[in-house]
Amino acid sequence: MTVSRILRLSLTHFRNYRAASVDVRGDLVVLAGPNGAGKTNCLEAISFLSPGRGLRRATLDDVADNQGDGSWAVAAEVEGALGLATLGTGIDAPAAEEATTTRRCRIDREPVSSAAAFGDHLRMVWLTPAMDGLFLGPASDRRRFLDRLVLALDSGHSARVNALERSLRSRNRLLEDARADPHWLDAIEHETAQLAVAVAAMRSETVTRLQTALAARGDGSAFPTATITLDGWMEIELLNEPALAVEDRYRAILREARPRDAAAGRTLDGAHLTDLNVIYAPKNTPAKDASTGEQKALLIGLVLAHAGLVAQMTGITPLLLLDEVVAHLDPGRRAALFGELERLGAQVWMTGADPQAFTAIGPRAQVFDVEAGRVALKK
Repeated sequence: MTVSRILRLSLTHFRNYRAASVDVRGDLVVLAGPNGAGKTNCLEAISFLSPGRGLRRATLDDVADNQGDGSWAVAAEVEGALGLATLGTGIDAPAAEEATTTRRCRIDREPVSSAAAFGDHLRMVWLTPAMDGLFLGPASDRRRFLDRLVLALDSGHSARVNALERSLRSRNRLLEDARADPHWLDAIEHETAQLAVAVAAMRSETVTRLQTALAARGDGSAFPTATITLDGWMEIELLNEPALAVEDRYRAILREARPRDAAAGRTLDGAHLTDLNVIYAPKNTPAKDASTGEQKALLIGLVLAHAGLVAQMTGITPLLLLDEVVAHLDPGRRAALFGELERLGAQVWMTGADPQAFTAIGPRAQVFDVEAGRVALKK
């Protein structure tokens, strides 16, 4: 089993880091410091070394140091699936005539087409306080969470989701024109159906496998298990029907729904509307009805099960980024979390405002003090 590890992290003009570097010698890393010091910024920088838009889904311009020239860079020496490598990403200082910002990605200092290539070296899973409202928020939040789970297993998933969104926008624009060529609509709906089924199929497979992993955790963990299902006809049908049959059905639905969708100004059926249903297993109640503490524990259990699934399916133990994960855990659950993380065998980066919250780890962790954009090994 290969373990995704960062050996050295370097930040340049990223958020509140003008220039910083962190040398890592172990698998448990703690970033401790006051609120606003830059702990989450450090995790966000790491998250840019994976496919997607990072753990805050920020725009490329937003993460640049506001005291700099608009450029930023994140680089890391890593040990991953293909051995030792140097990964780097960032943007150049924008030129006045440039309308868009282009993100550059490099592996061993050689350009690669996109951050999807980073998935060949590292797999990554994260949990942030922003996810605490996952079960109470809109379906789009849970769908984004689900797609992040899939992306850790299949680094091409993000590109398919983005392509599906572009295809749906193209269809919606065509439907705005009452005289739109039906042949063009047929073509775009053919593409939309192919992409939608590809996205739905990977979601369905991931949820099925993750449910098995959750069930295998049993009742002995301090972090309760869940029952998860998908609320989307396409994902459900793909469990028993060939993909081509589901594609044909969706194309027929799109064709029949043209007047309705034109009136609505959007496509009202498809994988872009799928929701993730989560049941709090110990009480057999919807996760949205569980207490705040139960929801937090449930999320941690989901992430731990998912990390184990990534390792099982890819042969790569993922890097875990856990932002403020122990803030609302009692001492018993904190100790249980640290024990589960060690058994997982992953490199884990955790943040917290109170260093005392990590005392149960003892000398097994490398603890860094973070203050005003500076990172230093705790003495």
